[in-house]
Amino acid sequence: MPIESATLIYNPIAGRHPRQREREIQKAAQALDAAGTAVELAPTSGPGAAVELAREAARKGSELVLVCGGDGTINEAVNGLATTSVPLGILPGGTANIIAKELRLPHDPARAARELSRWSPRRIALGRASWNAPGAEASGNNSRICRYFLSVAGVGFDAHIVYKLSSAMKMSLGVAGYVFEAIRQSVRYPFPVFTCQVNGEERRATFAVIQRTRVYAGWLHTAPSANLFEPRFALCLFRSRSTARYLLYATALLARQHLRLRDVELVHAAKVTCTPAQPADTIRFEVDGELAGTLPVTFEIVPDALTLLVPPQTGN
Repeated sequence: MPIESATLIYNPIAGRHPRQREREIQKAAQALDAAGTAVELAPTSGPGAAVELAREAARKGSELVLVCGGDGTINEAVNGLATTSVPLGILPGGTANIIAKELRLPHDPARAARELSRWSPRRIALGRASWNAPGAEASGNNSRICRYFLSVAGVGFDAHIVYKLSSAMKMSLGVAGYVFEAIRQSVRYPFPVFTCQVNGEERRATFAVIQRTRVYAGWLHTAPSANLFEPRFALCLFRSRSTARYLLYATALLARQHLRLRDVELVHAAKVTCTPAQPADTIRFEVDGELAGTLPVTFEIVPDALTLLVPPQTGN
């Protein structure tokens, strides 16, 4: 895909080795320049910055927006480009790199940049979470927050892990930090029950993963039937409140046998609404690995929402 100019948004501190980030970005920019693409570098300055950088690039008529960072930075760029026609290209550079693994992108940003000319634009659906703004119910207004997501949303246990995980542990340990925090929270978290309205039926769970991609947390195949190029979610529900049972879930997930368990279910849907079974319970949810809000929340598919550059022979 020949591109004369592009905006490259990058997170200077993404991944476990942020000191390498600037060198990687410069190498990627040089590779793009050698291919005839003039690149405008746009480093993020903090949370939320990539949303505005992507939105501004689209407003200015950028031919392409590239993102080098983790799933959180990519999510922000997606929210800046959603429903526009400006293509998004991904140069991997974070901790879990869910979408990069799903698309089988090279882990090295410079190598990905060199291969970019062979990638093709695909118009895809996005997930969208919507929930009440803090204090909306008490004030009597109907203010809602909406956030798009590309890969995955999680309700309950994993969102609580993200909530409890310190930035220092995430930076120093990467994915291992999540694993450590998951083990610690498995004996502390009360696993409150919530309900999911899906396909006209009510289901109960203590943990739910709403997926557009097959890969979860960078390496777990929670929803093998998920497909980024189809306008639907794959919803994986875990029902137990027992710590011991969650250890079994983890073992079964590693062996890709979790769907054989009687209290694990995978369903497909275009819309899911999650609500605490007990109104007093605070149950969090995350999108693309970033903490978002608390239940109740509705997840729905938005068709034809993003143009994504994908390598040859990716998807159906």
